Formats: sequence, structure tokens, C-alpha cells
Amino acid sequence: MTIFNENKPIENQLVDLFKRKVEYLRLSVTDRCNLNCRYCAPSMPKPIQIDKLLTFEEMYRVIKIGVKLGIQKVRLTGGEPLFRNGVVDFVEKLCEIEELKEVSLTTNGTLLAEKALRLKAAGMNRINISLDTLSREKFRELTGADKFNQVWNGIMKSAEAGFSPVKINTVVMGGFNDSEVPALANLTLKYPFHVRFIEYMPIGVDPKTASDSFIPSMELKSRLEDVCGKLIPVQDKKLDGPAKRYRFENAQGEIGFISSMSQHFCESCNRMRMTARGFLRPCLLSEEQVDVITKLREGASDEEIEALFLQALALKNSRHGLTFMGEKILKTKMVSIGG
Repeated sequence: MTIFNENKPIENQLVDLFKRKVEYLRLSVTDRCNLNCRYCAPSMPKPIQIDKLLTFEEMYRVIKIGVKLGIQKVRLTGGEPLFRNGVVDFVEKLCEIEELKEVSLTTNGTLLAEKALRLKAAGMNRINISLDTLSREKFRELTGADKFNQVWNGIMKSAEAGFSPVKINTVVMGGFNDSEVPALANLTLKYPFHVRFIEYMPIGVDPKTASDSFIPSMELKSRLEDVCGKLIPVQDKKLDGPAKRYRFENAQGEIGFISSMSQHFCESCNRMRMTARGFLRPCLLSEEQVDVITKLREGASDEEIEALFLQALALKNSRHGLTFMGEKILKTKMVSIGG
């Protein structure tokens, strides 16, 4: 297992027009998934031909160039990243990049039980697992698949493998799973999990028709404290994500709230995204993107790829403009961007 060099300085050249340092790259390794979650792929798009996706070799080259510019943290996403053959070997190769301080993964958990030990052995130490309900019936309704038990088994196997922390991501949808927030939060009393409640975002749908599903994080927090007791703030650490962190007294784990819609954290955004199709996107909630795959396959030099990073950086706005009022509609579905 690689030990990351936390002391080796990295000169960050990825500073945008608003003085934000980009240190974090979220890389979608595939657009394919074995679930059909209604907020991620409301109508499942046709999968991209495999030869039009970035190869692992191309991804590795892009990451190496990104690290040279200042990227310190990489998260693999999808679709479902574990659905792509060879991803564990790719993780191992990434974990050998000395300058990277963190390599992590977001997964739906259905394939995790069989791969958790291998991922840990490859050098990964942090993992995020999507789980929006503790009900097998609701899980099937939301995802179109009867795979709740596989996901729960994947969560347990990840903890047994030594992942720390195991993070559980829950997208809260009013009228569907908001009543389960206390039960999900109470997992942190029994397990050292970080359960994060994510505001529903109108991606790939009409924002006006989606507004009934939205519950602001602070309303959720208030509801949770009314039922379960006071939440104690937890201090953020360097390279932490946007979650506002809390814990219950004497809890093993933590609660987090990610408020992309009600409380923008754009002023501290430190990330870019690379889609599986090979486009750099400066923001999840923007259609703007820079074509990298074409240049890679035309034989571009490292310096030319560096210039594409800087081009994408220049497109990064001060904040996203997505609301439930409908002034802006994001047509791209989450599964096509990478969660």
C-alpha cells in the first residue's frame, strides 16, 4: 500500500478568476450503471460506445498532468465506477502517485462487498456509498432494482476492510424518504459512519416540477434535532468537502449536510470534473465544458493538455445559477456527468 507524501509541496497553478484554488478532480470512469435512480437518471440515456469513453491510460495521463498543476485529491465516480472492468487496478496505479494526498470512490454499493478488500489493499482509504432509504421496498421503487441487501452488505464489508470513514450519502426527497432521516442519522450512534444528507438538485429535469421534492438542509437539521437531540458542530479538516459536519453526543459517527441549493458553497469550491466521455467541466451545475479526449487522441503534448485545464478553469463562474424557479435548466443528467 502506498503511503501518501503529505509534506511534499505542490505549486498550485489552478487558481481561478475568483482566487479559488482547484485541488480536487472528480473523475467519472463510466456512464454505465446497474441502477436507475430517479434523481440521477430520470430516463436512462443510451450508454456511450466504449471506444468513445476515456481509457484508463488516458485518465491516468490526465490525472498526472492535473497533479503537476496542483490537483491533490481524486475521486472516482460513475455511473457506477465498480461496473467498469479494471477499475481496482486503476485505483492501485493512482495510489502510487506520490503527490496525491487522497484517492477515493463514490459507489452505489451493489458491487462493493466483493471488491472492498481489494480496493483497500490497492491503497484507497475513503469511500462514499449512496443509500437513500433503509426500506427494501422503497429502494426497489427508487432504483428499479431489488439490491438493498447487496448495498448494506457492501457497507458492512467496507467497514470490516478498514475504510475510515465510510460515508453514506443520502439524497433527501420530500414525500419519499424525508421521514427516514432520523433512522439514517441514528446509524451514527451504532457505527462509525458519516451519514451525509444531500439536498435534492433539479438536474436533468424541469426545476419547477421538481420543487416539491426539495427540503432545505437547515429544515432537515431542525427536524432531526426535534426527534433525536442536539447536534454538536464538528471542525472541518483540510481537503474536506462541502458538508457541514455535526455529531450526536457519544456517537461513533457523524452527520453532514450538503446544501448545494439553499446555502451555496461556491465561494470555497475547489473542484473540477472530468466526464467519462473526456470533457472537463468547471462545475457540476453548469453545461460548460472543454473537450480533452479529442486532443488526447490527436497526440497532444502535456503542455497542450495543461492549457485545457486552464481553459476550463477560466469558465468557472463565481457561483452556479441553478434554482427551482426555472430560470436555468440543466439538461445533462447526473449519470452522464458523474456524481
